[in-house]
Amino acid sequence: MSTTTVPAWLAPAYARAAVGAGATASATQLDAAADRLIDRWTEPVRRYHDLGHLVDLLQHVDELQQEAHNLHLVKLAAWYHGAVFDAAEGAAYAHRGGEDETASAEVARTDLRALGVPDAAVDTVASMVEGLARHSAPSDSVDAAVLSDADLAILASDPQRYRSYLERVREEYAHIPTRDYLEARRSIVERLLARERLYTSPLGATWERQARENLTAERARLTRELSRIDELSTETE
Repeated sequence: MSTTTVPAWLAPAYARAAVGAGATASATQLDAAADRLIDRWTEPVRRYHDLGHLVDLLQHVDELQQEAHNLHLVKLAAWYHGAVFDAAEGAAYAHRGGEDETASAEVARTDLRALGVPDAAVDTVASMVEGLARHSAPSDSVDAAVLSDADLAILASDPQRYRSYLERVREEYAHIPTRDYLEARRSIVERLLARERLYTSPLGATWERQARENLTAERARLTRELSRIDELSTETE
């Protein structure tokens, strides 16, 4: 277990979600599974996608709980969605950096089956985790919509918290050269802004305006910073 301060309610919350999903394992086994996940979420390489992000995500899921069909499965998907994380240079340049949803879904399958969760529930959780790679929930899955909206809720933060989010993400990729990082980040922002909707659940839709304001401001800043780099490069040639 990590020495990072862990909220007292966190591990029991995992156990409740697993039992709610049909787990038949003992309390000791459930606690051990929660501890293994907490260790993953407190890996030193994480700066934004860490335990704080997991806690925030679970709290946003609670905000949206009235729109969920099976809240236990959504919460389990939240726990597992970033279980595997890789910010290494090779993964980043291959556009596979950050939360690895495919590998995380496999961790979910392995853990939940070992805990006695029924196969149908395991498959649903894994599918929701994998779906976050696209952040495009199927129109017939309200639970996937809740999870996606909760994960993107940070985009609708107040400006000060949004800046903190950006700083922490940059720290995860501190080994990536500035120009490469700025270009990659701008590409992500532009893809998000090009979407017809960022949020698909009714309550999540109330976050749309603030999120787009933050993203638009970030895109303008990224463009300015890239232009400044180009100017400096031209001057030194």
